Amino acid sequence: MTWYTQEQFSVRLEWGIEAVEQLAEMADCIIIVDVMSFSTCISLALDNGAQVYPYPWKDESAIAYGNERGAHIASTERRLTGNGYSLSPSSLKNIEQGARLVLPSPNGSAISFRAKETAAAVFSGCFRNMAATARACHQFKRILVVPCGERWPNGTLRPAVEDLAAAGGIISYLTDRTWSPEASAAVSAYRHSYQKNISALNECASALELASRGFENDVALCLERNMSEIACRLHGDVFAPL
Repeated sequence: MTWYTQEQFSVRLEWGIEAVEQLAEMADCIIIVDVMSFSTCISLALDNGAQVYPYPWKDESAIAYGNERGAHIASTERRLTGNGYSLSPSSLKNIEQGARLVLPSPNGSAISFRAKETAAAVFSGCFRNMAATARACHQFKRILVVPCGERWPNGTLRPAVEDLAAAGGIISYLTDRTWSPEASAAVSAYRHSYQKNISALNECASALELASRGFENDVALCLERNMSEIACRLHGDVFAPL
């Protein structure tokens, strides 16, 4: 056992794409948590009966990837002047049933795209579907929870408290499992936020960034708790309702 694997516990937590690179082979299930906004977008889309293909790159290759799958390509611009879809959760509230969407993102989408290459079952979780995600993952013995975090301008990982808290919220429903210290710390972060009705997260860095750009409604959507009964599982290369 390597010192960072948390193998003595059934529920483990580690950050970002390196968590998948280093720990996935020791997991039966991976839960990817990117609250603002990839995982929230996935939840909203699947609630409406749509399917979402994660894709890591915001370039012309995404168009080809979508065309091969008969899918719309989400805009890389959060603000849209007309109808269409983007990484803004508000743009997906009324996505059509049966729609197929490629959703490029450097965090949750990129990590999901990498995780699909592993042998583990892959889920996307957020505040909206904490309980549903935990129920779906309860069947698995070794669970790796991956808060995605954000990126500094130089590309390095910026841990994001909303991802930590949502990860802890999911873990808090896995009461009959052993939690690593990292997983337990996430549960503590969630419980602290829960005591304040999640309102404290309105002032976290990611929320302030979105609000400063005029996306207060997205923040509100991202902080809704257990509004969905759908667990979002990656089937091959597409997230679809479980």
